[in-house]
Amino acid sequence: MRQSPRRGTRMFVLLLAVVVFALCVAKSAWLQPEQIQRNYILALMLCTVGMLAFATGRLAFALVVGGALFYELAFIAAVKFRYLESPLMLSDFVYFVRGSLVQTLGQYPHLWRSAIYTVVIVPLLLWLVWRNDRPLFGRMRSTGLRLGARVAGVAACAMLAWLCLRPDGVFAGVYRADLWSKLSDDAHMTNFFVTAHDMRPTLPPMSDAATAERDWGDTAQGRAPAGAPPDARPDIIQVLEESTFDPSGFAGCTIAQCRVQMFQPDEYTRAHGPLRTHTFGGGTWVSEFASITGMPQSIFGPAGAYAPFVLAPRMHDSLPMQLGRMGYLTIAVYPANGGFINARNAYQAYGFDKFYDIDDLGMKMWHANDEQMFAAAKKIYDENRKAGRPIFMMVLTMAQHGPHDKHPLKELPAPFDQGLLPDLPQAQELNLSAYLAQLQESDKGMSQLERDFLHRPEPTVIMHFGDHQPSFSGVIREMPRTVPAGLEPYRDSLTYFMLKSNFAGPTLPNYPMVDIAYLPSMVLRTAGLPADPYFSALESLETRCGGLYEECPDKSLLHSYHAWIFDHLHVYR
Repeated sequence: MRQSPRRGTRMFVLLLAVVVFALCVAKSAWLQPEQIQRNYILALMLCTVGMLAFATGRLAFALVVGGALFYELAFIAAVKFRYLESPLMLSDFVYFVRGSLVQTLGQYPHLWRSAIYTVVIVPLLLWLVWRNDRPLFGRMRSTGLRLGARVAGVAACAMLAWLCLRPDGVFAGVYRADLWSKLSDDAHMTNFFVTAHDMRPTLPPMSDAATAERDWGDTAQGRAPAGAPPDARPDIIQVLEESTFDPSGFAGCTIAQCRVQMFQPDEYTRAHGPLRTHTFGGGTWVSEFASITGMPQSIFGPAGAYAPFVLAPRMHDSLPMQLGRMGYLTIAVYPANGGFINARNAYQAYGFDKFYDIDDLGMKMWHANDEQMFAAAKKIYDENRKAGRPIFMMVLTMAQHGPHDKHPLKELPAPFDQGLLPDLPQAQELNLSAYLAQLQESDKGMSQLERDFLHRPEPTVIMHFGDHQPSFSGVIREMPRTVPAGLEPYRDSLTYFMLKSNFAGPTLPNYPMVDIAYLPSMVLRTAGLPADPYFSALESLETRCGGLYEECPDKSLLHSYHAWIFDHLHVYR
């Protein structure tokens, strides 16, 4: 008996779907470094295919959709880890879809190609498969029986998936990896699912209330103004320089362009030096959080990585809140769309009165250099100073955003297109040359900002700092550098900070390394301003721990500090 063309087409489609699924397994599950991880992802893929097959009644369709979903997930996870050196997490899809997704994609051609593939080719393929796929339950005459079989099948596959996903379930072994492995190894797909349950903030270890009262009770009334404050409360300009660090300590960076003025102290400098940050390669928003609230996001566990969504709404004290209570007008100037990483909502939660995003500034995201950002900030300052209130302005830059190997060396601005760093390997030379070219522009912008605000009679404080090191597409960790004595364990977490004022004030301590969480209290002291009970306690912690936070030698003191600020002051609820 001859096989009908329709049946032959269906058999071909099913065979094709099996091949597609096998290829997707090879490009996702089988890329995991350990066998238990491969089995874990394969089991989740099969459970997903099963749920889709029973839900749609189409096996070939389920194989293609299930396989494609995991392939796309593996691709996105690998790209994110390459450029930001951080794992893909479930919340990324919420945050980046809500934010400036198209503008973000524009920075990474690989993502553009993947997006085009997803929205154009995949729907066409799925339509063809659906049209020629044979219904699984077509021979069941009873509608109720068909519905019951499909519901039971979906429920069974969902139960199997639930057992796989439980930390104490079938694949409990993959959940036992330490946090560093989850953040740094090559098991991108496994880490995506393993970290999905880590998104609930956890508080750090804390002492009992009596111990906290004993250790911190003397800060309960706050601190009076430090030193002799100026006649008028000073304006405060705080600048987060994204992906910026002092390159002069890197071996091979011996040219004059490696030593720029913005890292050099002058007559206005009150404090400067290495800054301990809590992220690498990306995650600017966690450095924003720390420099505004006085807390490193890392004390809240993995969920702290999403501070603008998870932590910001629960904050009940911060530098802008403290300054607002003293009559300051608090302003944020942001180099991206206000929806990017929930920025507009987060800055409102942090206590800012006004928020200007890249659209308000009339500029394009990813294309605004420091000179343009600072000129726009000065214009906003001039417009708002008419209110007669002192101003606190937080300005973010994005001029150094990676990747730094996006263009070949010959396309860099002169003289960097000539190859000024021949002693470095090719990839290192390209990344560092691109960084240095952009750094010259940042230095010009910072010089102008200081002329605008420090070379004038009105009292002013300026603080600028690097939020994290760039990854240089992974090669920066390999680059030899000179690190101050005792700071080698933190070499990948060090940037810089520079704190200046155009008036005299109290002497600030000089630490080998300052945690980014202490910047708010240092700003308050430099400005000659009082501190509320929270910032008074933070300042005391800084002094007693020698500029360290999580690395504070006295862990019992740190535990009592956390009990004081969380259980007594209720800074975070």
